[in-house]
Amino acid sequence: MKQDELKKIPGIDLLLRHEKIIPLIEKFGHELVTHCIRMAVNDQRRAILEEDGVFREDALFKTVLFQCKAIGQSSLKPVINATGIVLHTNLSRAPMGSHLLDEIAPILQGYSNLEFNLRTGSRGQRNDHVANLLQYITKAESGVVVNNNAAAVLLTLKTLAEGAEVIVSRGELIEIGGSFRIPDIMEASGATMVEVGTTNRTRIQDYERAITPHTRVLFKAHKSNYYIGGFTEETELDELVALARKHNLIVYYDLGSGLLRKPENLPLEDEPDVLSAIKAGVDVISFSGDKLLGGPQAGLIVGRKKLIDPIAKAPMMRALRVGKMTLAALSVCLRNYLRDEDLIQNMPLFAMLSRSSQTLQKLAEELKSALEAKDIQSSIVPSSAQVGGGTLPHLSIQSAAVEIQIPSFTSAKKVFSDLLLLEHPVLSILREGHLLCDVFSLFPAQFSAIASALATVLRHQREM
Repeated sequence: MKQDELKKIPGIDLLLRHEKIIPLIEKFGHELVTHCIRMAVNDQRRAILEEDGVFREDALFKTVLFQCKAIGQSSLKPVINATGIVLHTNLSRAPMGSHLLDEIAPILQGYSNLEFNLRTGSRGQRNDHVANLLQYITKAESGVVVNNNAAAVLLTLKTLAEGAEVIVSRGELIEIGGSFRIPDIMEASGATMVEVGTTNRTRIQDYERAITPHTRVLFKAHKSNYYIGGFTEETELDELVALARKHNLIVYYDLGSGLLRKPENLPLEDEPDVLSAIKAGVDVISFSGDKLLGGPQAGLIVGRKKLIDPIAKAPMMRALRVGKMTLAALSVCLRNYLRDEDLIQNMPLFAMLSRSSQTLQKLAEELKSALEAKDIQSSIVPSSAQVGGGTLPHLSIQSAAVEIQIPSFTSAKKVFSDLLLLEHPVLSILREGHLLCDVFSLFPAQFSAIASALATVLRHQREM
């Protein structure tokens, strides 16, 4: 039986001449298609031999097509974010907008002075392209950039506290997405973690009692992705700074979410910012580039020059440094902080956060009209948006959403799933059997694309 089924599998040469395969060769090339055919044939043989299966021609061709697309096409796609979550971690967090792309395109298309000093005509340092700007905006003495904030925490602790004790509140032993845990980073850095206080209450006396001759750093982590309410107490920055000065220690603040300063009229009053921490006397601060900073993935470390310099010169820095794409994007992003009006005009993150309830209602009406033009019925309903990205988890922002009226021949769940399988996917909200698009994280230019995507999905499902 198995041998009979194996004999039904066509040879590679025959498959390469099949009418379903020829278009794939034209698109992906003979070599790649041949490779994918061999993979599909091997899968069929394995199923027959190990699972007592039968030869399935349709499955073979589907496997070939899937493998060709998986290898020959980019799996990274632009996604329309209709969730109402602005810094959606799974959707690459902060959108950077066309202004940034227009400015960095010439730098990426050819050569650049990444490590060349144009003034002296000799080798330069890549960090110089953002160091002065970062220093001016944060008011820190110096700054350096690595590839993400987890790397920033690891490099800072290893450089400043390897073999020494680092005191941290039990209420700040955080874990963020991707299994990044403060205790694990401490261990990897070679520092000895000393826990003080309790989950909900840590006083300055707890830190002071834990100080020994081996203590080097007082560590504070911003609880950006969760919120503790009720019977709580948290040591303030100025208390930690005063204690550190008394004992000649370093205060290191992992601020994480990366708000540089608080622009007016945005819902960020309760979020700690870098500028305030520097004013409070914190020695070293690290934070992300792709959260509330609004730029590319990066880890920024700022603070006192005598502490930043050894971090910048650490052997591990070579492995954690960023390339020209990150530095070019980060430079554009940071320059927008020179004027508040540039933040709103050039950075999608702040443009979204600055929208009024009237603006959101108007956007919802525009999306509803775009859907009606495609004969898709919908209604406008209240919604709650979020900043996202592990930022301000307790903050719910009043928003507006468009609820799609789902025809009887399908379901909201099916439409939700099929929208994600399009060439230009749409991530909507599936809530209690209803399909919604929150306009808080959308732009008007996307409305026609959403309407077309829904029309395509509904048409295909009607024809099935």
